[in-house]
Amino acid sequence: MRAALKDLSVPDLSGKLAVVTGASDGVGLGLAARLARAGAELVLPVRNPRKGAAAVERIRAGVPGAAVTLRDLDLAALDSVAALGRTLRDEGRPIHVLVNNAGVMTPPTRHTTADGLELQFGTNHIGHVALTAGLLPLLRAGGARVTTMSSSAARYARLDWDDLQAERRYSPVRAYNVSKLANLLFGLELDRRSRAAGWGITSNVAHPGTTLTNLYASGPNLGRARPSPQKAIMGRLASWGVFVHGVDAGMQPALYAVTSPGAAGGRFYGPDGVGQFTGGPTELPIYRSARNPEDSVRLWDVSEQLAGVTFAAV
Repeated sequence: MRAALKDLSVPDLSGKLAVVTGASDGVGLGLAARLARAGAELVLPVRNPRKGAAAVERIRAGVPGAAVTLRDLDLAALDSVAALGRTLRDEGRPIHVLVNNAGVMTPPTRHTTADGLELQFGTNHIGHVALTAGLLPLLRAGGARVTTMSSSAARYARLDWDDLQAERRYSPVRAYNVSKLANLLFGLELDRRSRAAGWGITSNVAHPGTTLTNLYASGPNLGRARPSPQKAIMGRLASWGVFVHGVDAGMQPALYAVTSPGAAGGRFYGPDGVGQFTGGPTELPIYRSARNPEDSVRLWDVSEQLAGVTFAAV
């Protein structure tokens, strides 16, 4: 394991525009609030306007006068993703930071998006691929840094090209792991293609460790008659200080990846503790599951087709 990164000072982001998905709560909200404190103007695309409005209030409570705008976005509906892209392109403002953070985790039965994709793969990965492609001109104009959120679960994943979306055999954890491996591969391949084509975008990947957020209730409870025990278990572990940390700690790898001059493209950042559950941010070696360049290229091509988008050819 590499040494923890000690310099977590955040540079002045005044005049910078940051788009953060999944900022209604959890790591996304914590990260958005920290970016606002550094002077960034925020665009928060949200699916639930009520939760979005509450998030804006929390951000402004800590940063009076923060420039925060809500936008409608359902990552599980490609029409919604395309609409947001058109709106922001029409406004024409360069984007300096994009954080692909929103996601769903381990619904107990297989659900699909509005476009018929497996919910976790479609929301966590394909929705963000479509969003990044739709914002590409603005990201290029801003010389943006794009940070995509993965998970330590990615190291346990394997891409089954004959059943990529778990149509024949669904396991909540296996499907989640695949979506997070896809996030990792996408973030790394985006940086490679940016460098090859001269897009001027820096793309990296982060994961928050095991962070106590609403993910441990919202996904596992989807379709259940009884509440999932996961949230209670996680809360107990957090109270004991074992294998779980809070949002302030969990957002640190992403905060470093997003803002630090020392954070490079094509790199992966996460916690430095045992098992990468908790700890301070560090640069991590790329998981073995994500080291095959042929997988990156093949997934990129499949993802473009499923998202209905095309990045500039390399």
